[in-house]
Amino acid sequence: MTIIIVIVTALISYYGFERVDMKRQLMLYPFAIKNRGEYYRFLTHGFVHANWNHLLINMFVLFQFGTVVEHIFATFSGQWSHLIFVLFYLSAIVFSSLVDYAQHQNNPAYGALGASGATSATLIGYVMIAPWQWFIFPPLPAILMVVAYLWYSNYMSKRGGDNIAHNAHFYGAVYGIVFFVLYSIFQAPDLLESFWIQLIQGPNLPF
Repeated sequence: MTIIIVIVTALISYYGFERVDMKRQLMLYPFAIKNRGEYYRFLTHGFVHANWNHLLINMFVLFQFGTVVEHIFATFSGQWSHLIFVLFYLSAIVFSSLVDYAQHQNNPAYGALGASGATSATLIGYVMIAPWQWFIFPPLPAILMVVAYLWYSNYMSKRGGDNIAHNAHFYGAVYGIVFFVLYSIFQAPDLLESFWIQLIQGPNLPF
C-alpha cells in the first residue's frame, strides 16, 4: 500500500504542478472550508505539493518508513493490515490539519498543502519498532530525532514567518504517538512491551 500511496500522490502532485487551478482546488484553505463547506480539503491537501523538492522529501520519508508500519500492521492485524494502514495514513492527513483550520478559518489568504502530517505520523511507527536505530543524517537515534523534531516544529509554528505548515508536522507526529499507543494497547501489546524494553536498554553506539 505504501508504494500505491506514493504513486497516487506523485501523480496528483504532478498534475498540480502543471495545473495550478487544480492544486488550489485541492489545497487546505480553512476559510473555504468554513464559508463554502469544502470539507474534502481536509483530506485532499495531503496529495498535492508545492514543488518537486517538497514532494520528493515527503515521498522518500513515506517510502522509507511506511513499509515498516505496514509490517507492524501485518504482524498484528493480519488480513486487515492494508485497510488499517490506509485508514491510519488518511486520518493522519486530516488530524494534522485541524489546528491550522482552527487558527486560520477566518483568514482568506492562508493555504497549506502536502503530506507532511501523515509522513510525520508514519515516522512514529518506525520509532515503535526501533527507537534507538541511528539515522545517518542527522546522526541521532530515532527517538531522539523525534523529540528534536517535535520541539523544532512546535518552536517554528510559534515563531512563524517561513510559510511552512509546522503545525502539520507537529500534530501529525502527535497523532502518530496517540494512534500507536492505542493500537498497542488494544491490538498489539507485544509491540508496546518491546518498545519499553528497548527504550530501557538504551542506545547502541553507531559504530
